Amino acid sequence: MKHIRIESLVICAGLVVLGIFIYFGFATLATRDRSVEVRGFSERTVKANKVVWPIPFKNAGGDLNDLYDQSSRSMTLIRKYLRQNGVPDSEITVSSPQVNDNWSEGYANHNQVSHYTIKQVCTVTSSSVDRIRGLMGHMQELLKMGVPVSSDYSNAVSYEYTLLDSIKPQMIAEATHSARAAAEKFARDSESRIGKIRHATQGYFSIEDRDQYTPYIKRVRVVTTVDYYLKN
Repeated sequence: MKHIRIESLVICAGLVVLGIFIYFGFATLATRDRSVEVRGFSERTVKANKVVWPIPFKNAGGDLNDLYDQSSRSMTLIRKYLRQNGVPDSEITVSSPQVNDNWSEGYANHNQVSHYTIKQVCTVTSSSVDRIRGLMGHMQELLKMGVPVSSDYSNAVSYEYTLLDSIKPQMIAEATHSARAAAEKFARDSESRIGKIRHATQGYFSIEDRDQYTPYIKRVRVVTTVDYYLKN
């Protein structure tokens, strides 16, 4: 009889302990299921550190040999102008001549349209953005030298920012701090506390023109998504 009582007490104690573990287990699972997903944001305004400046020019006439000579002369004058203004040869590239037979087009009036047009593009690729921008504002100097510079939308100036790796760590830290601040506010409003990070995504860095008028000023953005556990 005594042994039966002892066994009963042991079983009861075991059931109590088991109940405690089950209770805390469910409580832990309930806590783990509670989380909040927030987004952190970081933005920087930076100056482009690379510029690609195409300088297209055209020569038109009826004699191809003469046109090639004119095109070569124009290219020589462009190189001279660029060198005089501090642009090294290493930053200058020249495309092959593109010849167009205007008379081969059925609608062309032979009396008003030159037989041939030769187009070439001299491209400056430089990290000296301010200097190149200054030269762009004096294109009339090339016209005065006799270079038939043309306007071509397919050869627009472009600016790039290539130093993203130098600002990435700090921007990610700022975005993460922003996300945590948002999570803490949510936790306070819901009378909870934030716990460890459940899941985090760094997000995508985007580099865009700040506006259409200053393409040499870039806006860098990153959004970080962080999922925090919530606890009482």
